[in-house]
Amino acid sequence: MAAKKPAAKPNISKEELLDHYREMLLIRRFEEKAGQLYGMGVIGGFCHLYIGQEAVVVGLEATAKDGDQRITSYRDHGHMLASGMDPKGVMAELAGRKDGYSKGKGGSMHMFSAEKNFYGGHGIVGAQVPLGAGLGFANRYRGNDNVSFAYFGDGAANQGQVYETFNMASLWKLPVVFVIENNQYAMGTAMKRSTSTPDIYTRGQAFGIPGEAVDGMDVLAVKAAGEKAVAHARAGNGPYILEMKTYRYRGHSMSDPAKYRSREEVQKVRQEKDPIDHVRDLLVGGKHATEDELKTIDKEIKAVVNESAKFAQDSPEPDISELWTDIYAEVS
Repeated sequence: MAAKKPAAKPNISKEELLDHYREMLLIRRFEEKAGQLYGMGVIGGFCHLYIGQEAVVVGLEATAKDGDQRITSYRDHGHMLASGMDPKGVMAELAGRKDGYSKGKGGSMHMFSAEKNFYGGHGIVGAQVPLGAGLGFANRYRGNDNVSFAYFGDGAANQGQVYETFNMASLWKLPVVFVIENNQYAMGTAMKRSTSTPDIYTRGQAFGIPGEAVDGMDVLAVKAAGEKAVAHARAGNGPYILEMKTYRYRGHSMSDPAKYRSREEVQKVRQEKDPIDHVRDLLVGGKHATEDELKTIDKEIKAVVNESAKFAQDSPEPDISELWTDIYAEVS
């Protein structure tokens, strides 16, 4: 799990550390509630939870600025929340309701928010990677210094379109940070059984793209590596690859019993590498917060999540006329 080339961790204030803690805890509690609502039948279809991987998106969002874009795969709820999307609108969309971000028509895998520069959730494995490069191309064409974050998993890293994208992004020096969320399992297949290289980021070397492996369970390590990658891309030096060595605690999706790994394996990661517990230890050990103060934060976040669940269940289902809307874009 540990990265081979750890970046130097930045100095961080108490306020920043508490912000990271709150954001990761929001994602964790939201996903737990989403799993509960799925079991109750409120959420249907596919649903891929982000539990265990919270440090990746929280650490990288800490390096983004206004105007930067993000695009990801179907394991996307954490990315939505970290980019500032309203938990109520996200949960309503999961439940297929009118007040969801995509009017209840996108569900778990296909939400979108132009306001937050979140360009989806994408259900087709690897399809978002060339789209992420397209966002980078738009930034270069417009002459701004914005960066596109293109997230994908270790399974998607074996898709051919990823390498076509690497080639074009390097050739045109596009400002893209390719983020490989290597949670060790492509659906139910262990990485060592499906991937010929021990580190996926090294595949960028063939295209002249620099990169590194990062401990994706440590939000400060993620943030430090993210700052380096973003600075590289923002300065006009082209793309950068960050391979986040992370881990998902739940199955691939809600329908996955995860029998391909042992309970002991999952429990060991939870006990030794949990990203939220790590920050909790830093806060308490550094006397930045007491256990009681952290319990209060947890209570506040649970209230936000419960409110989002109630909002989603109270929201009506979309009218049948919505079947014919948002199909074509009108261009003048």
